[in-house]
Amino acid sequence: MEHSFEATLVRQCALTLAGMKAGSLFSITASDLQSIRSLARHWDQQLGPLGLCVRILLERRRTNSALVYVYRPGQLRQLLTRPHVRQFLEGSGYQCGELDRLLEQLSARLRKQEDFPHEIGVFLGYPLRDVMGFIQHQGQNFTCCGLWKSYGNPEAMNRCFSCFRCCIDAYVRRYQQGTPIQSLAIPA
Repeated sequence: MEHSFEATLVRQCALTLAGMKAGSLFSITASDLQSIRSLARHWDQQLGPLGLCVRILLERRRTNSALVYVYRPGQLRQLLTRPHVRQFLEGSGYQCGELDRLLEQLSARLRKQEDFPHEIGVFLGYPLRDVMGFIQHQGQNFTCCGLWKSYGNPEAMNRCFSCFRCCIDAYVRRYQQGTPIQSLAIPA
């Protein structure tokens, strides 16, 4: 289980480990939720000194799975306090304030809604333009699709997605060659 957790963390969170995105999210299944909680706590302690947090946003008891959120608090706080992002979140029903409070609200929405709340994109570091475009166009009419659906300049976003894929591939390769996750994480 631990190897699976670590391998998934590296693949799904490489961009956050590299400091290229404010946050990443992955789903993990285990024989019991306590083992996921233990691993999340362990990696939160290991990565905390490097400026990263590991937090479970949602537990699914029925399937013994969890959504694990890896984020850079400083970078995320800076992103979420931008006036347009703050206005968007408030318009989506969030009571903006401290970062932990916003994450608690996101977690509550994940528990209550069957589908992902679309505003989760801002917590993952997606451009606000793309989050709003996805909502407005109901996931259709995007200009390009890479790690998410983009509604901006397709040439620029395809270059960005290509750079992101190179980073993910490099991180996975380095991890498979034995580089510890703590060494992969760029300090904040």
